[in-house]
Amino acid sequence: MKVTVVGAGAVGATCADNIARKELATELVLLDIKEGIAEGKAQDMMQTATLLGFDTKITGSTNDYSKTANSDVVVITSGLPRKPGMTREELIGVNAGIVKGVAENILKFSPNAIIIVISNPMDTMTYLALQSTGLPKNRIIGMGGTLDSARFKYQLSQHLGCSPSDLNAVVVGGHGDTTMIPLIRFATWNSTPVTKYLSAEQQEKIVKDTMVGGATLTALIGTSAWYAPGAAGAALVESIVRDEKKLFTCCVALDGEYGQKDICLGVPVVIGRNGWEKIVDFGLNADEQALFDKSAAAVRSMNDVLKTL
Repeated sequence: MKVTVVGAGAVGATCADNIARKELATELVLLDIKEGIAEGKAQDMMQTATLLGFDTKITGSTNDYSKTANSDVVVITSGLPRKPGMTREELIGVNAGIVKGVAENILKFSPNAIIIVISNPMDTMTYLALQSTGLPKNRIIGMGGTLDSARFKYQLSQHLGCSPSDLNAVVVGGHGDTTMIPLIRFATWNSTPVTKYLSAEQQEKIVKDTMVGGATLTALIGTSAWYAPGAAGAALVESIVRDEKKLFTCCVALDGEYGQKDICLGVPVVIGRNGWEKIVDFGLNADEQALFDKSAAAVRSMNDVLKTL
């Protein structure tokens, strides 16, 4: 099994490190446009192999896509990170060209690869990757909802005083501060609704804090987060290469599901060896569906920017 991570910045390197530690691939390629960065980080990771006990072979490459040939899964993290005060929408102009070029170059050498998109604005970049490559829709996956759901579980655990691992909670909709929808009505603590243990005020705060989770971290550390985004990307890789059939929220192409078409948006999907294999309909109520439709409208407005580039 061969996996490539494009972009050797903080998110890409963290994703690659998680993939290597879990031995999800026999061969892992880290690629970056900046001279020496991918090679250096790959060598640094390989020097942890005997300390951490993994046998994955990690190689780095400066923009040589031939090194990525025959990859089974490719994670795209490349693009400018979000700075304090910058919205994901403002990144479109720059990152669209980067993501489109990366996807096209990857497919020259790995025509059967499944592509995971992390680059922001993630919903629009996922849609761009799908439209520009013409790949079957199940092979293009946006990571955003996987990260947002992990952040949702973190916020819930802080109020419940429990292990995040005992929680099931999902965020649907767009991967943005105003477009994501934490579905607290469906969240459970070992099969018991969390709403049983939380006041209305607590529930409202948890939802709000989840929605601004990315912006909160950007303000604190001066750039986009990387540990959780990198881990989220690696979790999707794991479900693909091990055919785990795990249920994640991912940004995928909708064709009538959840009342939307011609858009890539976060919904619960089963992730396995073929990419995303099935959309699971949670049965949103009228209020939740209205929020989902509003989120879709906002993402469409971002997608429209692509037409002007």
